[in-house]
Amino acid sequence: MAHINQALASLKFFLTISTFCSVISILHSQEVEKIEPPFWWANMASTELQLMIYGKDLKGLAVSSESTSVKVINVHNTDSPNYLFVDLDLSNALPGNYTLSFSDDTKVVTTAIYEFKKRKPGSATRKGIDASDAVYLITPDRFANGDNTNDEVVGLREGLNRSAEYGRHGGDIQGIRNHLHYIKDLGFTAIWLNPVLVNDQEKWSYHGYSTTDYYKVDPRFGSNEEYADLAKEAADMGIGIIMDIIVNHCGSFHLWMEDPPFEDWINQYSDKYQQTNHRKETLLDPYRAESDRDIMTKGWFVPTMPDLNQRNEFMSTYLIQNSIWWIEHAHLSAIRQDTYSYPFREFMTDWTCAIMEEYPNFFIVGEEWIDDASVISYWQQGKENTDGYSSCLPGLMDFPLCFEVANGLVSEETWDKGLIEIYKSLSRDYLYADPSQLVIFPDNHDMKRIYVQLEENYDLFKMAMAFYLTTRGIPQLYYGTEILMNTGKDGSHGYIRSDFPGGWEGDKVSVISDIGLSLKQKEAQSFMKRLLNWRKGKSVIHDGKLTHYVPEEKVYTYFRYNDFETVMVIINKNTDPYYLSLNRFQEHIGDNTIANDIISSQQMPLQDSILIEPMRPYIFELGKENRF
Repeated sequence: MAHINQALASLKFFLTISTFCSVISILHSQEVEKIEPPFWWANMASTELQLMIYGKDLKGLAVSSESTSVKVINVHNTDSPNYLFVDLDLSNALPGNYTLSFSDDTKVVTTAIYEFKKRKPGSATRKGIDASDAVYLITPDRFANGDNTNDEVVGLREGLNRSAEYGRHGGDIQGIRNHLHYIKDLGFTAIWLNPVLVNDQEKWSYHGYSTTDYYKVDPRFGSNEEYADLAKEAADMGIGIIMDIIVNHCGSFHLWMEDPPFEDWINQYSDKYQQTNHRKETLLDPYRAESDRDIMTKGWFVPTMPDLNQRNEFMSTYLIQNSIWWIEHAHLSAIRQDTYSYPFREFMTDWTCAIMEEYPNFFIVGEEWIDDASVISYWQQGKENTDGYSSCLPGLMDFPLCFEVANGLVSEETWDKGLIEIYKSLSRDYLYADPSQLVIFPDNHDMKRIYVQLEENYDLFKMAMAFYLTTRGIPQLYYGTEILMNTGKDGSHGYIRSDFPGGWEGDKVSVISDIGLSLKQKEAQSFMKRLLNWRKGKSVIHDGKLTHYVPEEKVYTYFRYNDFETVMVIINKNTDPYYLSLNRFQEHIGDNTIANDIISSQQMPLQDSILIEPMRPYIFELGKENRF
């Protein structure tokens, strides 16, 4: 019996020790699953970095660095047990890998390696886009499928369905890379891509505006490396990349909706769903009800786009660092900020100023969808607002001009309708701190195509294009505009963002291969190519002064000029030939005797009047000698 009792005692001791060891193992099972940003760079302007670290039961752990080059200065616990926010001092940081140790009261329970990369020379002083550029807007899923192996990705909720209006069609980054020469030959110097980050939503994920991973390109588009390669290849061709970023909301399948770091991470996270009222005036209105403004800034866009709370200081830092990370990693030339006025406005000041401090020559354009220039101008850097609000935002999308150009061209000419609408829109430029920094556009991915807006009138189309490529600002055109893409009059977003002809193997019509295009489409393409490439080398259009004359007799005339040259633009809506008197324009015509028409490559003597053809634009370079 003694030996049996001894055996039982030994077994009991073994089981006790095993249980104890299992408990210790469970207690120390913490592992770092994700660190964001995933890496950083030495020698950035800001010497502070805040890491968001995610993993099971990290709350309460201490974090230390083994190197004196990178110092941990603070560790923040969160409402969730699975996050830590760690503040680093990078004053002495050098490129290399650094070990972060995570400890409880007794020992190190896990470690993680964090990398600081060497910054590329000239990164901080990179040139952003400006009025010398012309921007080509692309919806990546609908432009070209260059890699059909990523059409279906295991683990993502939505797969390929090219026949579905709102489905994923398979366009990707490789497709864009394959067509860079086409874009360059057209005369564009920048590409704005609709969002390319992961949108792991059940449906309608193709458009990219429901982000579920802020540090990863959607695998159905490609990879982070392919995105950076696209930017590098484009830069080698003189083309900058503009990233579409959304700090207002994320996607409903983001991890944050299951496990947010803080209870206030998402606006109305536990409340009854409230959609934003879209009342942007409440942000400026001195008599507003605060409840109305709260609905504007805290309400969700739609149920699948949870509204981010930038009033949370950790959320604010996260979003600022994320934008800087993409600028540095992907060699960006600009950011287009979606729904600019919807986030907390003080945060938008912090966001813009942090980016411009890091990259003084960078460009950011904000989307403020409203037809009121007084509202749009409020957000621009340098605007003196009566309430004292200011930001570091260089540019904005010029929606008022967009609406007025289309209306002005299709409307019958009366005292207050027609070309005068375009004139009046530009006359409000006194509201802006710098109108040359406005992005001007005939349409975009959220609007009816310009050819549809102009009632499929090709003459009006040419007038619109001539105007946008010669007036002040930075022109942006949507892919397919050059071939009169017509995607229905109902305004359906799925059809507005139709597939670019020839972007898919087997397409019966191909823009790239010049197969199946109508004569009018080819003419439009040639027209656009001529104007864009002419504009590319004309500093007088980029930064010259602008004088325009009140439209008369269905004719709108304006001049771009500097100390070296003058360009005269005429928009003629008369349906019969018209003699245009030149007397009122003499201050700008001066002693020039010849008008060289860029569009027709013909010359016209400048006398008392000139005969202009019906329903067409003219772009005259003024000179004394023959040009052609």
